[in-house]
Amino acid sequence: MKAVAVQEFGSPEGMAVVDLATPVPVRGQVLIAVEAIGVGGVDVVIRRGDLAAYGFREGHVLGGEVAGTVIAAGDDVDTSWIGRRVWAATGTGGGYAEYAVAADFIALPVTLSAVDAVALGSAGLVAHFGLAHGRFVPGESVLVRGASGSLGIMTVQLAALGGAGAVAVTTSSAARGERLRALGATEVLDRSGQGGRAGYDVIIDVVAGPDLPSFFGRLNPNGRMVVVGAVAGQPPDDFGTRMMGAFQKSLSFATFSASTVSESDGRVVRAEQFAAAARGELRVVVHEQLPLTQAALAHRKMDAGEVFGRIVLIPQG
Repeated sequence: MKAVAVQEFGSPEGMAVVDLATPVPVRGQVLIAVEAIGVGGVDVVIRRGDLAAYGFREGHVLGGEVAGTVIAAGDDVDTSWIGRRVWAATGTGGGYAEYAVAADFIALPVTLSAVDAVALGSAGLVAHFGLAHGRFVPGESVLVRGASGSLGIMTVQLAALGGAGAVAVTTSSAARGERLRALGATEVLDRSGQGGRAGYDVIIDVVAGPDLPSFFGRLNPNGRMVVVGAVAGQPPDDFGTRMMGAFQKSLSFATFSASTVSESDGRVVRAEQFAAAARGELRVVVHEQLPLTQAALAHRKMDAGEVFGRIVLIPQG
């Protein structure tokens, strides 16, 4: 099968199309003929080499979520899954390929496309549990930092549907701000956080990076910041000291990773969200569909900040 591997950490040019053996499902897994692959921010972070300390090595096949049709099942998997359309989490990689194995999978509604499934699956889950991690309740104000990606877009929608008193976003242009307003945003700030109201009850941060501490000042007393992504890299070494400078505001800081969500809880939330998307209650935003062989181009677009929503890769059959 064709797959895309990171042959050299750094720029997208370090990615290459390679020929690999088709994987074989082991106990608890299914083999999926992939129809759509979600390109996520974590893929970019891994490709840059920022997570090498966590065991990622050159030669790694990127991709944490796919959708397609089950064509084989390992032991302990009901063979009735064969022939069914599914969304699947492939773990820390293996998704940028024509075939993938997974143990965490869920059936798709008939009317939901594979492309929409991978634009929603991981992003919707993190948005849901990120807001819960921030103890968001109806009536509170929410700021989504880095709202133009699929994760930010889903957070905006879920906060609005959840009864937020205000949903503010940071984004790079007025045009993107208008698109986010159509999805539920009520206030548009620039990338530095200028504009909007004085403070917010909850900040969901997809960006992290060196500017993270400046957003402590945008929290209300008893406000909570949850970092759900790090597309801009690590925060500065003094970010804890700078948060302590606002000690009297009783602020809370947390991180959230989908790896802490059990498969059973994840399936419940994804099933609800896929059904809502199929009914048109959640809007899925796909920036572009590209062939799997153009994965490097997808990453160049991500690096350039051109993407609104999610890029989806399509294996060429």
